[in-house]
Amino acid sequence: MKNKQSSIDLLTLLLALGITTIGLIFVLSSSYIWAEYKFDDAFYFFKRQFLFASIGVIGMIAVSRIDYQIYKKYATPFFLVSLVLLILVLVPGIGLVRGGARSWIGIGAFSLQPSEFMKLGLIVFLARYMSNYVEDAKTFKKGVIPLLFLILLVFGVIMLQPDFGSGMVIVATGFVMLFICGVPIRYFVYFILTGIAGIVVLIISAPYRLQRITAYLDPWSDPIGSGFQIIQSLYAIAPGGLFGTGLGNSVQKYFYLPEPQTDFIFAIVSEELGFIGSVGTLILFILFFARCSYIILKTDDLFGKYIVVGIMSMLIIQVMINIGVVIGLIPVTGITLPFMSYGGSSLTITLLSIGIVLNISRHMKP
Repeated sequence: MKNKQSSIDLLTLLLALGITTIGLIFVLSSSYIWAEYKFDDAFYFFKRQFLFASIGVIGMIAVSRIDYQIYKKYATPFFLVSLVLLILVLVPGIGLVRGGARSWIGIGAFSLQPSEFMKLGLIVFLARYMSNYVEDAKTFKKGVIPLLFLILLVFGVIMLQPDFGSGMVIVATGFVMLFICGVPIRYFVYFILTGIAGIVVLIISAPYRLQRITAYLDPWSDPIGSGFQIIQSLYAIAPGGLFGTGLGNSVQKYFYLPEPQTDFIFAIVSEELGFIGSVGTLILFILFFARCSYIILKTDDLFGKYIVVGIMSMLIIQVMINIGVVIGLIPVTGITLPFMSYGGSSLTITLLSIGIVLNISRHMKP
């Protein structure tokens, strides 16, 4: 029998709110020059992000009061609706094209990114299947094959946009959940080898991906083309030193680093707050993930445990990829930094996901 606590895990809530607040500060700091130039309103991006954050926080608190067991009943409809939205993105006139990818659906003055909803939808669906069919989920025929089919189906639809970064996050998150579920390691060897071959084919088949790889290996070989973003990101980090140039004093946001409020917001954090500030931000993420791990260990119910595993692994993967790109360790992928990067769908879904984690924390063992 579950031991229901009277309150949510306060430390998890405070860490999520703290990182979100830092994100709001740096969305403003990194975007006001570009916002003033493009929209004649220095607070354009900040006001929108503040609205998204407000909706997300209110939603997070509301979701934290809803018993997470209800998602077992609605896991399949949620997944199917997310899949339909992903497909609708591909329809001309419905899907919006940005940065060469048709990944958004326009809704008035705002836009919706269905891949963000699918991340949560797939996590809940996998968690339900793994908890309902504990032994079957570990077998190749009844577990690995059907679950892998779903993961690759979602990946395939996302690649039609194409959005390689989101697709890889979904695949990696699914694989982590399969591993935690108890799927034998030998299967992952096959997955990895097949995946490497598939990634090579995807890179070769799309010139822009190949350009990103070559830019990653030697960004200065094409400094005003494919290597431009990485070089400008490194130029932002370098002058930060130990304590940074000071909040609001970034030079790279003056039209050097493209749209610094999105994928490269951590570069501005490093420039303005230096090594101390960037490491401090990373420590907050580490503490947040450590608290999520604590909730996992203290949760007996498999459905709740798998949901937190999925949400935590999804966010960890995104943080690692985003920061890896910013410091030049991996090629540019277009993955945002959770809680911090500008983007309504990403921030809202992230906070709603944490609301589910907070509700699960009510059921932890003492």
